[in-house]
Amino acid sequence: MTAFLLIWSPKKWPWPELPDFARRVRAGEAVADTWGCGFARGILPGDRVFLHRVASEPRGLFGSGYVTRAPYEVPDAAYKRGYRLCIDFVYDWLVDAGEEVVVARDDLRPHPFSIQTWDAQSSGTVIKPVAEGALEKRWAELTGRRPMPAPALAAMQAWHDARMASAAQDGSAPGVTRPARKRAAVKVDPRETAAPLALPPTRKRKEPAR
Repeated sequence: MTAFLLIWSPKKWPWPELPDFARRVRAGEAVADTWGCGFARGILPGDRVFLHRVASEPRGLFGSGYVTRAPYEVPDAAYKRGYRLCIDFVYDWLVDAGEEVVVARDDLRPHPFSIQTWDAQSSGTVIKPVAEGALEKRWAELTGRRPMPAPALAAMQAWHDARMASAAQDGSAPGVTRPARKRAAVKVDPRETAAPLALPPTRKRKEPAR
C-alpha cells in the first residue's frame, strides 16, 4: 500500500459540503468522494490518501482515506488533453478544514516530515515511505486507529480477483509487484459492499493546479 497526497485550495475550489462531510465521517458513515489526481496513473485500490489544505489558513492535513477506484479519465474541455484523471476513495477521517486541521503545516517542517514536498502544485504526489511512516504514527495518535472501511476492502478484493482471473487466463503467475503501477480500474458496486456507501454528487471542484 502506497500513500498519496491530495491538494485542496479553498481559494480555487469552494467546498460547501465539507462541514456536512466531516460530520458524517465522524458519525461513522462510509462517505465516498471523487478527487482529481493530476497525472498519477499508478494509484491502486487500497492505497492511502491524505488531504492537505494549502494557500490559506488553517493550512495542513485534515483528512484521510483509502482508494476504491484506480485513476480513470473524465472528459473535461477545460484541459488541453481533453480530460482529467480522477480517483474514487472513502474517508476514514475528516475534519472541517474551514475551522481546523489535524496536522498543521508548521508541524510538518521537522525531520522526517521535511523530506516530503507537502505544498505540491497538484494532487497525486507519492508520500515518501519515511515521511509516510511518521505521518501514520502521528495520525493515529491524534485521531485514533480505525480499520479500513468496508468499501475499500471490497475494492481491494475486486482488484485482486481481477488480477487472479487475468493470470489464470494467460497462464502467468499473478504476483503482487507493481513496477509501473498501471492497472485497469476496477469499479466497485456499492450494493456489494459490507457497509453503506454514501456517494457525493459529481463535482469539478478540488482540482487545484492539475
